[in-house]
Amino acid sequence: MDLEEFNSELVSKNDDESVLDFCRKHVLHGTPYIFSARDEEFYEFRKRIANKYCIPFHEIYITGSAKLGFSPLKKKQFDYDSDIDVALVSPSLFEQMMLSVAEYQMMIRKNRAVVHVREIELYHSFLEYVALGWIRPDKLPISFQMKAIKDDWFEFFRSISDGKSEVGNYRVNAGVFKSYSHLENYTLSGIKDIKRSKDLRKNQ
Repeated sequence: MDLEEFNSELVSKNDDESVLDFCRKHVLHGTPYIFSARDEEFYEFRKRIANKYCIPFHEIYITGSAKLGFSPLKKKQFDYDSDIDVALVSPSLFEQMMLSVAEYQMMIRKNRAVVHVREIELYHSFLEYVALGWIRPDKLPISFQMKAIKDDWFEFFRSISDGKSEVGNYRVNAGVFKSYSHLENYTLSGIKDIKRSKDLRKNQ
């Protein structure tokens, strides 16, 4: 399926159930474009991440243009300037990371943490994503133990980027979802936004 076919089929969906089915079938399910005809390498790539975070390999998903072969939002094909977006769908890892966040929050509450305004803004943005069931480590503050967690996270994903893993010469980014339902809801929301935009253009 290419970008034109994707858009055409999406526009043809007339109810929420069919849009959800479209999202599951084309966006979440199946072998990612980046690993087309390379199922064994896809397994090994997922296993690398799973071993690092002690989670099952099947909790690792590739999303975005690396999954589809194009970005319906940016309206461009997957290319060498694209990133590999990975979703770790793990309740256990989510809760483990949130324990550290809770300690950080307690420090702020008790005024033991001196945090700059910019960091507070970043932290509030981080918490907005947490409310959606998604931990984005790029938005973690760098104060206290948060810096160690953030540094370890990005050091690991740099170690499997740029030709240093099965995924090839691409940068790998990742976040943690609390459950599959949270990943699905977030992804579905994006698909619905694209459909609304195209429906508006069609009706103008």
